[in-house]
Amino acid sequence: MTKISPMQLNPVGVVRSDIKTPMLTADESDLSLAERIDRIKAYHRQVKASVCELVIDSQWEELLDGIEGFSHILVLYWPHLIDPERRKLRKVHPMGRKDLPRQGIFATCSPARPNPVLVSAVPLVARINNVLQVRGFEAMDGSPIIDVKPYSKSYLQVENLSMPAWMEQIHREMESD
Repeated sequence: MTKISPMQLNPVGVVRSDIKTPMLTADESDLSLAERIDRIKAYHRQVKASVCELVIDSQWEELLDGIEGFSHILVLYWPHLIDPERRKLRKVHPMGRKDLPRQGIFATCSPARPNPVLVSAVPLVARINNVLQVRGFEAMDGSPIIDVKPYSKSYLQVENLSMPAWMEQIHREMESD
């Protein structure tokens, strides 16, 4: 394989959010499956309704010009509280659920990845100078923002999307009450 030079990423801003702790923690490992699912659903309902701020460094404010014309944006961010040891994981049970088969990290949305760059599509509520207000963003307070992009279905929408059964199960469970 060709040697690839190291990359350097610099944050362009920071997340200001009411979310101060991760959705799942080690002290929840003794919960039953039903209790775990109930907590995850409650957490997702809370996140979906919340509004947080993406504070973009003032030197980059001009780069936001025109973003308010979009209903949704993509936010790339770094989960800064991930234990560096977790970045060595190769396989996980999705969402820590032992009832689901272990999957390779790249087949999951786990933040525990070799390069924990996460991406979320979120509704843009407002832009106030260098601050973007967004709804339903799951990033924790203090997460560094790597990039912001407009969401455009012509570039990002795919036809005939398919997912494994375990992912479809997660989506069904999150949508049910």
